[in-house]
Amino acid sequence: MSVASPVPAVGVPHSSSADPRRIDLALFAAGLTTFMSLYCTQALLPELSGAFAVSPARASLLVSLATGAVALAVIPVSSLSERYGRTRVMLWSSAASVLVGLLIPLCSTFGALAAARAAQGVALAGVPAVAMAYLADEVPRERLGGAMGRYVAGTGIGGVLGRLVPGVTTDFAGWRWALAVTALVALAFTVAFWVLLPPSRGFRPSRVDYRPLLEHLRDPGLRRLYVVALMAMAGFVTVYNFLSYRLLEAPFHLPQAVVGLIAVTNLAGSVASARAGVLADRAGRRPVLLGAVGLAAAGLLLTLPPWLPAVALGLLLFTCGFFATHAVASGWVGLRARTARAQASALYLFAYYLGSSVGGSAGGVAFEGGAWTGTGLYVLATLAVAAVAAAGVRPRARRSPGPGEPG
Repeated sequence: MSVASPVPAVGVPHSSSADPRRIDLALFAAGLTTFMSLYCTQALLPELSGAFAVSPARASLLVSLATGAVALAVIPVSSLSERYGRTRVMLWSSAASVLVGLLIPLCSTFGALAAARAAQGVALAGVPAVAMAYLADEVPRERLGGAMGRYVAGTGIGGVLGRLVPGVTTDFAGWRWALAVTALVALAFTVAFWVLLPPSRGFRPSRVDYRPLLEHLRDPGLRRLYVVALMAMAGFVTVYNFLSYRLLEAPFHLPQAVVGLIAVTNLAGSVASARAGVLADRAGRRPVLLGAVGLAAAGLLLTLPPWLPAVALGLLLFTCGFFATHAVASGWVGLRARTARAQASALYLFAYYLGSSVGGSAGGVAFEGGAWTGTGLYVLATLAVAAVAAAGVRPRARRSPGPGEPG
């Protein structure tokens, strides 16, 4: 038996959908708390390298272990949501991640900190694993691209706060207080998420069954979208993991608090994701997706010269291109999957966070071996693969009507 009954189209009628403003605000808060918690160690990697006497590549494990744990957990968690409900899984996942986050500043060794980050990744998995399927269940088809873009915007701003808050705090109070303050802010957003999230109206429970995963993997269009997620995220996390090291050293010699401000570029990415989702609804998903990948590549090229204004502009364009890529690709998965949309989204997120985990660590090898030039070439290669995959996504063939069915 399939996880979910076949559906003729993604989205629900206006008359049966919940208050769209509450949905937008709740999922925005969910993106904030999830990505604050997930990337709270990223801006602190140089500080943590010094505190625990570890290399940049090893310090990056504090990001890679969390995102890798999310990658491993999203598929089983999304399957549980098909049986027990989207809202229940998201709410309890957000609460568990905050509890782990409050304990992380107490870790006294690098091993303990790494283990706590992995545990936090498992706890976090429920929100990103289910959010896209929840939107596909509750939001009318004509609003889905915009709603997905606004959710991705929340994840982008969460990424900003997850880097900005600890990056600024550590200059005044050290890395432990930086992580503690971040956890408290994430707690506030989690409370808002609990208060705002409307109950599911379009969801229908079904038995947990992993066979639809194979059905999704047989779809060449979905496979290509998963490759886009894998490669684009590998490049994105690499840039944000290791650009801090570059800016702290010659010829820039920027202070840690200023380096932490690079996360502000995610605000522009959040705007780009919302606009890209709406544009994809109007102009088509493939051309918007290809344009977004191209924008990210152009921005990355601008970061290669050792000139701070060019680096700043390049990072801004790169970030906008990545967020637009993610918004369009993730929304396209929800539209393309005919059944078991939570599992289709979970496969996308598995690839997305696998790219963050494995691709981000591979970027550390590129940085240690080739400095920023080697890192840039590595990221350009990941974007090239993403572009080829995006170009190959074709419209899915419509099923021919059976005997007695309307055309």
